Amino acid sequence: MSTAPAPPSGLEPIGEILDDGLGAGKRGATRVHLTIRGRSIPLQRLSGPPSGLLYWVCLLGPGLIASAAGNDAGGIATYSAAGARYGYDLIWVMLIITVSLAAVQETCARLGAATGSGLLDLIRDRLGLGWSLCAVGVIVIANTGLVCSEFVGIGTAAELLGLSRLVAVPVAAGLLWYLVVFGSYDRVEKVFILMTAVFFAYPAAALVSRPDWTAVARGAFVPTLRRDPEYIFLLVGLIGTTITPYMQLFQQSSIVERGAGRRRYGPERTDAYVGVGFSNRMSVFMIMATAATLHHTGHTHIETAADAAKALEPVAGRAAGALFAVGLLGASLLAGAVLPLATAYALGEAFGFRKGVNLDFRRAGTFFGLFTVLIVIGATAALIPGLPVIRWLVGIQVLNGLLLPVILFFVFRLANDATSMGPLKNTRLQNVVAWSTFGLVTTAIVAMLGTQLLNMVGLHVPSG
Repeated sequence: MSTAPAPPSGLEPIGEILDDGLGAGKRGATRVHLTIRGRSIPLQRLSGPPSGLLYWVCLLGPGLIASAAGNDAGGIATYSAAGARYGYDLIWVMLIITVSLAAVQETCARLGAATGSGLLDLIRDRLGLGWSLCAVGVIVIANTGLVCSEFVGIGTAAELLGLSRLVAVPVAAGLLWYLVVFGSYDRVEKVFILMTAVFFAYPAAALVSRPDWTAVARGAFVPTLRRDPEYIFLLVGLIGTTITPYMQLFQQSSIVERGAGRRRYGPERTDAYVGVGFSNRMSVFMIMATAATLHHTGHTHIETAADAAKALEPVAGRAAGALFAVGLLGASLLAGAVLPLATAYALGEAFGFRKGVNLDFRRAGTFFGLFTVLIVIGATAALIPGLPVIRWLVGIQVLNGLLLPVILFFVFRLANDATSMGPLKNTRLQNVVAWSTFGLVTTAIVAMLGTQLLNMVGLHVPSG
């Protein structure tokens, strides 16, 4: 008696899974059907399975979108400030963060594929409603502030490109609202992926700025540590703006909505890794652009992405400033849609109401109502003159910093639950990377808060 082969567990070689998921073209009379993540997609005018660029377009999804959305207006400001203040010296931090972020995002993808539940769903079911409510409370406060900052970024980028804020912000809000409320999940995902192309403005800006490649290599592979409180603050800021809670929430919830399961987990894992690699490369190019220009000329203090774009023009020319502004506009548009969605997903998971982009207002009124309210709040705040955006962002970063270790603890603990995860449970190596990431993030945040506390009581940490 023959034994049936075991189904894929999600831990087999990536190529094997990709061949199974992407290569299963069913030839018909006139077209090919692409089977990916359990869905059959008709592709006209193709005589075989997709390859090259089309292959990757079909593969990428929540992983790329979530990681790219992390490079939002606040992120661009932080990366730009790091390059302007310390040149190339903090690039090595980005290499370490890339490994940590890859571990976090891949774990969330695996949780979604293995359990079919969002992160707040799992926290509520496994750890209790109290923890779920505590987490969602901080998420709502922090994400609402971030949504406002994204629409401020849209308005600022529009003005840098010669457009009126009073026109650009309402139009952007209306388009994002229409896309999500009236579009299907597949359509929304395709538009979001298309929006990530705008990040290629940053490599172009970096190349126009003519960086010192020897100094880039030294900054990447020779770690530099200083006792300067501002250096510590920026180092922690790089961690906090690269690994943000809404990225984990969005990625896991999106994978659940698109119906990815254990048998189709391989492409999701690749998507998570590719998204992290793409996003953090763009972050490094932002640091390089301001290091090669602003730091080199002594312009070391900037607070916003708009400051960086304006300061680049007289140093590197109008092209560099315009590229930075285009990148800011695209990044703010993407995050301006992803953040309200991630927040609506989180509330739906915490309180158990129906959620999903594939639904409509009649079937998921609360979900779309929350999304609408957040869009309106963000757009309205962006139109208020004299809004203290910088002070606001600092407070939000502190909130996200306090929330992040809690979220990571939940994620890594849930990933070790053999009952829920089955064969996708964390391996020993994954646990080493995961808990090292948790320790790194927690130590960095404690150092930042400790430094701020010492400064508040008049005890200043000496520079060096």
